[in-house]
Amino acid sequence: MTFTVYLSGEIHTNWREEIERGAREAGLDIVFTAPVTDHPASDAAGDHLGEVPSDFWRDHQSAKVNAIRTQTLIEKADLVVVRFGDKYKQWNAAFDAGYCAALNKPYITLHDPDIVHPLKEVDAQAQAWCTTTDQVVETLRYVLAG
Repeated sequence: MTFTVYLSGEIHTNWREEIERGAREAGLDIVFTAPVTDHPASDAAGDHLGEVPSDFWRDHQSAKVNAIRTQTLIEKADLVVVRFGDKYKQWNAAFDAGYCAALNKPYITLHDPDIVHPLKEVDAQAQAWCTTTDQVVETLRYVLAG
């Protein structure tokens, strides 16, 4: 069974590569998708639509263009992994988790124990909370192989 997993959230570490490598080494039949992880490119996603009067409208325009990709890939995914890092507040990741909950799309959160409290509502709707990429891979292995 081929599974599609969308990897949402933090873009400043190599957690996506760790999960992809672990899944490949475990022989799991998974197609991984993700948002645009090049921060400047993501910020400029709507720039081709024309000049805007302020940074607010630039962000707004680019967020809408990015949402085309994000919403489409989340809707097509069988499962979403939402990573919250410790360096930045990932409001976009929280939004993606909420979108998954609204769609009744299963998702796993991946974050350190020291941010359990601010993520309590996000974790409450998740099917699993992992603290390591190895735990994510093991969860995927179990889901696909039993």
